[in-house]
Amino acid sequence: MSLSSKHNIFLIGIGGIGMSGLAKYFIEKNKNVFGYDREKSIITIDLTKMGAKIDYNLENITVKYNALPKDDTVVVYTPAIPNNHILLNYFTNNDFDIYKRADILENISRKSKCIAIAGTHGKTTTTSILAHIMKCADVSFTAFVGGIMENYNSNFLYNGDEFILVEADEFDKSFLKLNPDFACITSMDVDHLDIYRNKESLSQAFYDFANNIKFGGLLITHENLEFNSSKYGERNDSDYKVLNINCKSELSIFDFDSKKSTIQNIKLSLTGHYNVLNATCAIALALELGISENHIISSLISFKGIKRRFSYQIDNENIVYIDDYAHHPEEINKVFDSLKNIYPNDKLTVIFQPHLYSRTRDLAEDFATALSQFDAVILLEIYPAREIPIKGISSEWLLKKIHSNHKTISRKSDISDHIKNIGYRVNITLGAGDIANEVEHIKQELEYAY
Repeated sequence: MSLSSKHNIFLIGIGGIGMSGLAKYFIEKNKNVFGYDREKSIITIDLTKMGAKIDYNLENITVKYNALPKDDTVVVYTPAIPNNHILLNYFTNNDFDIYKRADILENISRKSKCIAIAGTHGKTTTTSILAHIMKCADVSFTAFVGGIMENYNSNFLYNGDEFILVEADEFDKSFLKLNPDFACITSMDVDHLDIYRNKESLSQAFYDFANNIKFGGLLITHENLEFNSSKYGERNDSDYKVLNINCKSELSIFDFDSKKSTIQNIKLSLTGHYNVLNATCAIALALELGISENHIISSLISFKGIKRRFSYQIDNENIVYIDDYAHHPEEINKVFDSLKNIYPNDKLTVIFQPHLYSRTRDLAEDFATALSQFDAVILLEIYPAREIPIKGISSEWLLKKIHSNHKTISRKSDISDHIKNIGYRVNITLGAGDIANEVEHIKQELEYAY
């Protein structure tokens, strides 16, 4: 594959978080970027402003794309695009060069020293923190991140080509395409059982990822994971230790210790024990890259976070409203622990939109246990994403498994009314689906009411 010789890039599903990062990269490299997505979004609108040409309907595709020269065009798609997708079939039947996103990322990463952050949870925050540290230190690097960084309002950073920082996705085993020089694994909880047969199959994929690291490269993993690697965490025997953690509503304070460095009283402008651990991993990698302690310290306090990662929408004496991307039971547990640490005396309302029928089915008992910790539970209908419904699997089915004196199913338009009727001060919306589109409306309704 020779991307440098191609002038046109067509991305199917260009509005996705991963594909939009590629689109920004190719715009940066002065390619003609085209794309299709089902609907307009903030991401696609921004891409259009940057110069991408995006289509939102599948009518008359032969007329629309007949002018694209097949010998000068690369078509990119993700595993979320079904094999029978009309646009994918059109390009296939007309002999265009077609690649998955993972293949393109592999091709790009070969040109630089690769830093890959993997894990079922924590990889987006860890990648974002490290990207911000590298940017503040003016390292030559390109970053592909699985979330919108508040400091840059983007999931992509370009500051040169010496390093490429990649959020390594385990879905569809995409991360096995990478051969990193530096890598981190934050976690390995059961997920994506529509791709992996069982926990053992998922674990094996992560071990295969670790084996892909180049000879002489560095692997750092969380201390609870069984890898032959350097470790980060809270245990005394970890290579990179975090100590004296103090999480407040507006920031976290902690100490860091390793053979190379001891840094005290670090201030991170994120709250939550799990975010401190993510930052610890990012600090470890930054030090291994040769970034100074002073750059690291100043970067962490100036880091503004990631959209939809424990993002405060309202925070006053009458009402607290937070939004988060959590869509896995372990992520929900971590969010709950953070909330109880910050608000130990408050009752908590959670509004959760399950993501994928298969994930809801496979992890139903764990979802029920995690959600039952809250004082009030509001469930939205399952967000299907790439899936068709599975018989018998629904939010009503999940709700029956949840133990709570206050639990209900809600339409998205009624979320604010439920929050007001329940009357608890602390409220959080969770989910990876289109619940994100409701956040601003909920915020406005609650601000008006309180």
